[in-house]
Amino acid sequence: MGDMYAVDLALNLRATVPGALVDELRWHLGSAPEAGGGPSGAPAVVAAEDVFPLLAERGPAARIGGLLTGQLHRTGAGWALTARQEVHAECLPDLGPLLEQLARHSGTEGVIGQIRFYEDHVPELLISESGRLVRLSLRT
Repeated sequence: MGDMYAVDLALNLRATVPGALVDELRWHLGSAPEAGGGPSGAPAVVAAEDVFPLLAERGPAARIGGLLTGQLHRTGAGWALTARQEVHAECLPDLGPLLEQLARHSGTEGVIGQIRFYEDHVPELLISESGRLVRLSLRT
């Protein structure tokens, strides 16, 4: 039995999102230059214990099926982010603060993603509600 989670994100970030968060996202997506200010090329805003990108895998997924991807694009109203990743259970504490920041700066009100244990059929929704991250279990 593995302990992988499927994480899917699809949201827009407002134009007022701090540049430091955009830099952190680029690093997590594996698209930032390696000469950053923090550990292993991470931007200085990334915590010291977070030494590897959480959203950088690409190609076929090992456990959840489909493809792993991640894209951040500039739009007229800010930024658009889409990511689909396999995240190990021990990395979930590192993912939480990133998800909270995304919800805080989200221009998308409502569902911004989902997370599920790879063997489960029902995900937990990630919702941006007035800039606050709400996790909604769909289980009864």
